[in-house]
Amino acid sequence: MHNYNTIIGVIEMRKNKISYPIIRQRYGIGHSGIVLIMDRYEASGLSWEEFLKLEPPQVEELIYPPKNIRKDDIPMPDFEKYYERMMAKGSKVNMFYCWLDYKSEHPNGYQSSQFYEYFNRFIEKNYGGDHVSMAVERIPGEKMYIDWVGDQPELLLNPHTGEIKKVHIFTTTLGVSSLVYAECFLDEKLPSFMQGTVNAVAYYEAVPKYFVPDNCKTAVSKHTKDELILNTAYQDLEEFYNVIILPPPARKPKGKSTVENHVRYLETHLIERLKEKKHFTSLEALNDETKKIIADINKREFQKKIGSRMDAYLKYDKPQMKPLPGDKYSTCDYKYILKVPDNYHLEYDGHYYSVLYTYRGQPAILKATPTEIWICDRNNRLICKHKRSYKDFPKYITDDSHMKPEHLYYKEVNAHDGDYYRRWASAYGEYTAELIDQVLRSAKHEEQAYNSCAGILHSCKGIPHAVVEEASLKCIEMHACKYSYFKRVLGVVTTNIDSGGGKALPSHENIRGKDFYK
Repeated sequence: MHNYNTIIGVIEMRKNKISYPIIRQRYGIGHSGIVLIMDRYEASGLSWEEFLKLEPPQVEELIYPPKNIRKDDIPMPDFEKYYERMMAKGSKVNMFYCWLDYKSEHPNGYQSSQFYEYFNRFIEKNYGGDHVSMAVERIPGEKMYIDWVGDQPELLLNPHTGEIKKVHIFTTTLGVSSLVYAECFLDEKLPSFMQGTVNAVAYYEAVPKYFVPDNCKTAVSKHTKDELILNTAYQDLEEFYNVIILPPPARKPKGKSTVENHVRYLETHLIERLKEKKHFTSLEALNDETKKIIADINKREFQKKIGSRMDAYLKYDKPQMKPLPGDKYSTCDYKYILKVPDNYHLEYDGHYYSVLYTYRGQPAILKATPTEIWICDRNNRLICKHKRSYKDFPKYITDDSHMKPEHLYYKEVNAHDGDYYRRWASAYGEYTAELIDQVLRSAKHEEQAYNSCAGILHSCKGIPHAVVEEASLKCIEMHACKYSYFKRVLGVVTTNIDSGGGKALPSHENIRGKDFYK
């Protein structure tokens, strides 16, 4: 069973005609798993827009109904038998043929991806594995490989204290041209990793189809053979550049051999040249020198090929890459909230921003830009936005639509002054306005009468203005201008009218009258 993000990602990639091998690598899901997701999505009869409106648990239950979750014991294939058939002289048997034979005997057995995994483990354990390397054909402009250089040289000197700091070198390269980009940072934390990626894309002046980062925590939260969960910030980067983030298999360095080779190359041709300069007193000066060395590397002639990295990039990679987005990517500050508090406001930089009250107790993600606050749910789906506040007050930034109805009522009551209630009362007539005015003036402090005014006027809702005016006049004449008296008088006046004490009702076939009930 796969989670919501995997299900949505698989369907979206298939709708965009992304191939099965790419989806398998991106989400760590087998061919049969992809087919099952697509079949059940299509069987649902929902449009893509309707499907996206479903809550994550609904999506997961739609694709993996509880009754379909396997609990039976699954028979293990006889791998020794299959291995002997594959190794027999002149045999044309391959792993797929063996799986088909196994499935014919055990229809409820393992699917192909699990069968291959267990088969490979069997071969590795009993016959030493298969150490033959596969030739890989690089596609121009398809992948940008991302990593940190393992060596962390001490290059940054504090001129005031004499302290020497290590620097961390971020690097990227492209698959065909091997055009390399490098930049120095003080750490390998998320902001540095994000900024390095954004700067690398700007350096290439084009966007590839795939980002292939290392499986570091700044990019990938979880990556196993069954599941891939990207860091929320890197998901946003994926959406902004309209790329697919495709980390190599976890703990398999051969999956990113291209960038590993260039990391080793930079440890010699970049770091050693930087060490020749001894030390730098600022990160800016260090990166200026890094840019010069990288430019020299990219213009350097290949030893076994004609031209340079830059020549190959302009000829092969760049024509196949997408243009940069019109906007510049704005990095966010991310804050992960374990539970939305009872007052449904999330704190950031001394201010509290509201979220719909029904999210109380649920996880949330707050993203802060210099101008806006974005709040997303646990699946990184946007819930709401706020304009970021830098003023000391108010501390609480609340959208009225996020409040419980009773909370909104009390806010409205407390937000109005006496003139507001006088204007409201004048809509019914002069006597109601006079009644409200006397209620306001009867309190020692006007604010103490606001609740009474709100109670009087809310009780008039749906009642004819003439009836309200009559009740108001009676209260004024009795010098009983209070909420409790008015409500009683209003009830009496309304009852008298209903019992015929007022004007006669007009004759109409749909009005039965009191005689109907005798």
